[in-house]
Amino acid sequence: MLIRYGVNPLSPLCNSVKGCLVASSSVLRRQQFLIRILGGSSSQTYQNRLGGIRSMAVCSVEVDAESILKAITPALESSKHKGQAGKIAVVGGCREYTGAPYFAAISALKIGADLSHVFCTKDAAPVIKGYSPELIVHPVLEESYSIRDEDKSYVSERVLAEIDKWLERFDCLVVGPGLGRDPFLLDCVSEIIKHARHSNVPVVVDGDGLFLVTNCLDLIRGYPLAVLTPNVNEYKRLIDKVLNCEVNDEEANQQVLLLAKQIGGVTILRKGKSDLISDGDIVKSVSTYGSPRRCGGQGDILSGSVAVFLSWAREQSNVAEADPSISQMNPSLLACIAASALLRKAARAAFESKRRSTLTGDIIDCLGRSLEEICPVYPS
Repeated sequence: MLIRYGVNPLSPLCNSVKGCLVASSSVLRRQQFLIRILGGSSSQTYQNRLGGIRSMAVCSVEVDAESILKAITPALESSKHKGQAGKIAVVGGCREYTGAPYFAAISALKIGADLSHVFCTKDAAPVIKGYSPELIVHPVLEESYSIRDEDKSYVSERVLAEIDKWLERFDCLVVGPGLGRDPFLLDCVSEIIKHARHSNVPVVVDGDGLFLVTNCLDLIRGYPLAVLTPNVNEYKRLIDKVLNCEVNDEEANQQVLLLAKQIGGVTILRKGKSDLISDGDIVKSVSTYGSPRRCGGQGDILSGSVAVFLSWAREQSNVAEADPSISQMNPSLLACIAASALLRKAARAAFESKRRSTLTGDIIDCLGRSLEEICPVYPS
């Protein structure tokens, strides 16, 4: 629910009702917070920036995630061919980090995508292939240590040419799991994001992909098919970079909306005790209890899950027949809500069985069963 305020807190009109506002310290704190992040006390600056903000106060709404999952999950039909349930690609994986891209890619398959690709470095490829024969692994990325300076331009062109052969086949790209921070590798991935954007391929950015886009916001600025899934530290860096302030948990809903708005309408899934999701227009939350076990890799499951649900939400005809509160929502927002809810349900199921020994693989093993409980293949 959005509550819209039409009064500029710096105007004479606002001064005339100041006595009323004093009675509500929460309103004053909200206005002070907005003034601070929108550019200080300059009335003109405030007015200019306020023009791009749709609301002065935001109440996040806990959504009916199960209804959304039912609306966007496609039925399994014998008439469909391979690929129609989703073709996902993960760009990530280097010699230090091979687990993250595997977790993202295999999660997509476990939920129901038909095909899952991984574009990684040559060092990472044999390891990722060894994890599962289900993944299609492309050892095309390069790191600085393996190439000479004079060859970098040629190698970069070769990498992009190889990925371009596949790019338009994919329903969604996940960028960042296990990517690392090698400068040459990040430069190549920057170009991959640009090419994906040119081809209107949705991009889910996580892990070191968030490090990349935080330092080069123009890669995703104004791209409505971009989804960012920051954890606590990644979110702090985004807030500092975009809004030039600190994270304010008292105004968490307003802040995530403003962040998405300032980046140009991307969708942001802020991970936390309650996941907050905004596309710059509205804010939704998912607070379903998950697991107290915080093993690494759950963010990778989430990014792969978002990719699948985003591909489904953009294609699923059931969405148009759903409740208006669902059918009118941004597909990226629907995908984030569905992925967040399913991960929490799977994590809870894994924890009930494994307790303190719960690992990421245990959660992945519960994804299919958790989705089946909500969206059974053969409804009773």
